[in-house]
Amino acid sequence: MKKILTLVFVYVSAISVTLAQQKKQLDLDAVTEAHFLKGIQNLQDLVSIPNDSNDPSQLVPNITWCEENLDGRGWNTKRLETGGFPLLFAEKMVPKAKKTVLFYFHIDGQPVDRKRWEQADPYQPTLKKLNDSGKWEAMPMEVLENSYDPEWRIFARSSSDDKGPFAMFLTAWDAMVEHGKMPNYNVKIILDFEEEIGSPYLPESVVKYKDILAADMMLIMDGPRHLSNEPTLSFGARGISQITLTVFGPRAAQHSGHYGNYAPNPAFRLSQLLASMKDDEGRVIIPGFYDGIQLTDAEKAILDRVPDNEADIKRKLGIGATDKVGGTYQESIQYPSLNIRGMASGWVGDEVRTIVPADATAEIDIRLVPESDPERLFALVRKHIEDHGYHVLDRDPTDAERVKYPKLIKWEGSVSYQAFRTPFDSEPGLWLEKAYMRAFGKEPIKIRISGGSLPIAPFVDALQVPAVTVVTVNSDNNQHGPNENIRLGNYKEGIKTALAILTQEL
Repeated sequence: MKKILTLVFVYVSAISVTLAQQKKQLDLDAVTEAHFLKGIQNLQDLVSIPNDSNDPSQLVPNITWCEENLDGRGWNTKRLETGGFPLLFAEKMVPKAKKTVLFYFHIDGQPVDRKRWEQADPYQPTLKKLNDSGKWEAMPMEVLENSYDPEWRIFARSSSDDKGPFAMFLTAWDAMVEHGKMPNYNVKIILDFEEEIGSPYLPESVVKYKDILAADMMLIMDGPRHLSNEPTLSFGARGISQITLTVFGPRAAQHSGHYGNYAPNPAFRLSQLLASMKDDEGRVIIPGFYDGIQLTDAEKAILDRVPDNEADIKRKLGIGATDKVGGTYQESIQYPSLNIRGMASGWVGDEVRTIVPADATAEIDIRLVPESDPERLFALVRKHIEDHGYHVLDRDPTDAERVKYPKLIKWEGSVSYQAFRTPFDSEPGLWLEKAYMRAFGKEPIKIRISGGSLPIAPFVDALQVPAVTVVTVNSDNNQHGPNENIRLGNYKEGIKTALAILTQEL
């Protein structure tokens, strides 16, 4: 009998503790709903500031806005000087905290081509709904005071990439503080203003300021959810390096009637060289390019758990067949890629002229995975070029070199940042899963490595911390392109996601 009473006492005590914990926890949906309009205002204020990272003068009011908004919330901020535009660091130290979490956002954006935007000003956030004709129709922002549809969207440069997630975070922070809560861990923030130009000074700056940035883990709030738009975590990102190749023909463009069939055409030569790097099914055939990557059955099982619909992906892209690097979309991004992102030679369209061009240029990017060393891949590509009879230069050729070498090419290469990958069962992985379970009542989709690149490897290497990307925005957000947007349902759930993370005990 005594044993039974003891068990009953333990059971009742456990229920009491659970009920007390539930009472202490925020109603994430209710709190998010109450702060949603404030969050919209935060987003409007921030995206209204032009932020082309190619123009430092545009970045000044952005860093000022971020400083003022963090200082006003009681954060300690500091500009970290770099060889380019400063980073902005902020921290909030919590008494008796045993852990520290570093959050990363970038505030800069890609350039805009105003002529291709379906609104007067890409920096004037515009609320739109899809009308019966399948067109996005503008509405007054004030409509949100009385009505809401998760499918409505706000169109503006950087609304998704990456000002939207930072506005989500600030809104969640305000909601948490208003309800008398604080994280049980120290919070640090690093804001990058040069991400869209490759964060050229970030690696050396992270090393320089590693004591200030020291943390137990890193969370990156950037990037889109899985195509299903279900709650998603990404545990890695491919790195990126780039090569610019210029093949030289005659010293100046020549009349194609006089010198066609005589002066070698650099556009043809460059096209032939590039075509020799891949087979007809899109696989790189440069020996050794994929060395070191062997997906195990266990790894393939992890990839198979991502709920991709290959037919839907092809339909979305408007393609009838895929390249054959890997058997599925998820497998394809586990390998380094070799991509021609642009080519130029001569003139086209209304400016076309009958000439043999003087040169031809290709811009190439190589997406990296943790197993691939960019310098090794550079060496392989360079050897392939040399094996095709080219003399490789790091500058334009002299007259003497033009006469001496039948084939001339200029090579310009650089590495922006490396890849990173974090295990699912790492400390941040397990902790974030708890936060997502509280927020959404189910486990998030877990992506082993994302196809896009983030400047996070310098932090992982210098600080020796695991990193996970908290992705929140809709995948069809048109980031980098005209008519970038954020879906209202994603913005609201992004606030809830940040609130769940900030209030999840670590």
